[in-house]
Amino acid sequence: MAKLIADEVLDAALDKLATATAMVLCDTQPANHAALAGVALATEVMVAGDGNGDYTIADDTSGRKCTMTAQAAVDVDSTGDGDHVALDDGTTLLAVTTCTTQAVTTDDQVNFPAWKAGIADPT
Repeated sequence: MAKLIADEVLDAALDKLATATAMVLCDTQPANHAALAGVALATEVMVAGDGNGDYTIADDTSGRKCTMTAQAAVDVDSTGDGDHVALDDGTTLLAVTTCTTQAVTTDDQVNFPAWKAGIADPT
């Protein structure tokens, strides 16, 4: 018997992810929204919403994905070794992922490559 979860169900979670208004380079994984300020090295303001320029929700090879567009020349606010990227909507830490460790210095700039978060179809 086949299994199904409608795209609309998967998209509801990805739509919430796409409400993030900030992409943040962090020197460690923040525990929650309140802890984000203490680990943030660089912050880029994001335009929330699917299809609004910074987020695209679409089919993936095995489910649905939300792709965050690349962000170039983001100003670095604190010196450190960035190894996590967080998405935050101003009140909730929505997602955190790891990234290749990058040493950054205050007043330098950093680039965020495009990346995606996905939800797999049931198997």
